[in-house]
Amino acid sequence: MSFLNRHSRLEKNATLLLIMSLLVVTVGGIVEIAPLFYLQNTVEKVKGMRPYTPLELAGRDIYIREGCYACHSQMIRPFRDEVERYGHYSLAAESMYDHSFQWGSKRTGPDLARVGQRYSNEWHVQHLIEPRSVVPESVMPAYAFLKDRPLDTKGIAAHLVANRRVGVPYTDEMIANAEADMKAQADPDADVSGLEARYPKARAANFDGDKQALTEMDAMVAYLQMLGTLVDFSTYDEAAGRR
Repeated sequence: MSFLNRHSRLEKNATLLLIMSLLVVTVGGIVEIAPLFYLQNTVEKVKGMRPYTPLELAGRDIYIREGCYACHSQMIRPFRDEVERYGHYSLAAESMYDHSFQWGSKRTGPDLARVGQRYSNEWHVQHLIEPRSVVPESVMPAYAFLKDRPLDTKGIAAHLVANRRVGVPYTDEMIANAEADMKAQADPDADVSGLEARYPKARAANFDGDKQALTEMDAMVAYLQMLGTLVDFSTYDEAAGRR
């Protein structure tokens, strides 16, 4: 029996077609899934990545609470127009400590994956207080109330513990110093040597411009200012140039 005749018989026999289809799907599924049981990590580690500082983590929570992800993505696709506008395309490892990730699929506003250090702290504060004062065409709502809301510092250690349970490598030292690190990062006069040792590239500043209070604005700006700043992408660009 020729191949065409066999195939014609298969197409005409609904039961046989169903069995063969299930067989193909089963084999394909096993081929894709089985190797994952032998891999400790499916995400390639990238030099520079670290867990969020307590202040950045609190800012990320506020970012999610206020629905910022609904208008801003944090994933630059490997397309020329995106790379030229936003910067180096996103790496999987950059989201390895995100629960949940902030990739997004809609951009009412620009992608924020590389927004860190592109603008001053003052710019971010003003933009959050009155978006149209710095971006006239913006449709973003105002978040001025963040500057008036004291930041809750009491539960931050428990928050780090919860993240550790889902795989974020917070150490006992990080958890023990969580509240102190949170306050120190927003105080430019504080001793941040311990903070910097625990969280490389952590930047301490008076983010909201008010030294008298630790606010939700401090946390939000601290989070925005670290996005895309941990990985040295020049090494990737140099490697690409050598190929």
